[in-house]
Amino acid sequence: MDNKHTSINLNIRGIGQSPTLRINELSNKLQKEGKKIYRMGLGQSPFPVPVPVVEMLKNHAHEKDYLNVKGLEALRKAVAHFHRQKDNLQIKPENVLIGPGSKELMFLLQLVYYGDIILPTPCWVSYVPQAKIIGRNIKLIHTTFEDKWKLTAHQLEEFLRSENDRFKPRLIVLNYPSNPDGETHSAAELEKIAKVARKYEMIVLSDEIYGQLHYAGKHISIANFYPEGTIVSSGLSKWCGAGGWRLGTFSFPSNFEWLLHPMASVASETYTSVCAPVQYAAVSAFVGGIAIERYLMNVRRILYSLAKKCVEILQNGGIRVHMPSGAFYLFIDFSNFAEKLNKKGINGSPALCEKLLEETGVAILPGSVFMRSEEELTARLAFVNFDGSKALAMSEAIPINEKFPDDFDQHCCNQVIEAVEIIVDWANK
Repeated sequence: MDNKHTSINLNIRGIGQSPTLRINELSNKLQKEGKKIYRMGLGQSPFPVPVPVVEMLKNHAHEKDYLNVKGLEALRKAVAHFHRQKDNLQIKPENVLIGPGSKELMFLLQLVYYGDIILPTPCWVSYVPQAKIIGRNIKLIHTTFEDKWKLTAHQLEEFLRSENDRFKPRLIVLNYPSNPDGETHSAAELEKIAKVARKYEMIVLSDEIYGQLHYAGKHISIANFYPEGTIVSSGLSKWCGAGGWRLGTFSFPSNFEWLLHPMASVASETYTSVCAPVQYAAVSAFVGGIAIERYLMNVRRILYSLAKKCVEILQNGGIRVHMPSGAFYLFIDFSNFAEKLNKKGINGSPALCEKLLEETGVAILPGSVFMRSEEELTARLAFVNFDGSKALAMSEAIPINEKFPDDFDQHCCNQVIEAVEIIVDWANK
């Protein structure tokens, strides 16, 4: 039959592979062809999983039984404890759901909840494709460079007022520190956004997967200001360096059983339960302790130091960028070079990133995949192309109250520094 493709769900047609995975595969291809590649596209933590967590995985490798679809009871208790200790949130273990990555849990949430999905942009690359696959109505609120790419309460209020339907079912996704820009919200900003969300009775999905990578270790959750309407998302992939383990967590308000139970039911008919050994190992990560805290302190100061160095190089080279508050991303703006780039036939972010990779071997992602307009000359740079184990060992040898030596970044993260300098040189040619 020549028209087999017509039987594909209309919501899925035109959806390609995740851009982050695609850039990784393209980088692999070019590298095999002999080209030197600077991998600044895929946002994977460069750091090893903390030793106590790895040891716990080894100790429970024999666990083979299916676990409760909501997750191992000890893990749900550990996650609730984690949010009480770290975020001052009164999460109950029975209101925690464990999934094979927060990505899958986000998909299930959108599948079960029938309402509009509101996304401030730039936003993580999978939010919109997931909503499209399910067939949800997507509304975008575009933030600005001047506001550090952050949604403001005023913007949200104006958007909701324009819809003329105060109590329409809506879910807004907030991600902070953010992928793709590393920015976060202050307590005052979150409190104002929470006030608007409460007024319109919105559900907030607070994606806090990078929360523990706040450089100052002072992450604040919007659930402190809107506990009755906020679902908090976390996991092991970013702050614990265990992306491939695929374990995410959702923590619900006590009054959200109407949403939690259907999600668990769908989970029981799809992935059944999360890998048992990984769940047992995750208990030690969320319970924490001295070893985990020391790990996080060193990871944070490495990322802060490297981010500061990269921002300095970019800004000195005329590229617009803000110093992030956490995570390992920079959202860079080449608008100062628009005329020069246009003469080279570069009229938007896809062409910009393609040309940059082709001519220099530096792989970054175009702003368009983060739901910015294709004409906007923005891109995400993930400064993760370094040996995290080496950097961690070097940091651990320096007392936590002492500053890094001036050559620390150059010594352990030289590939990142080199790539950023190449970007600046390329833009200024």
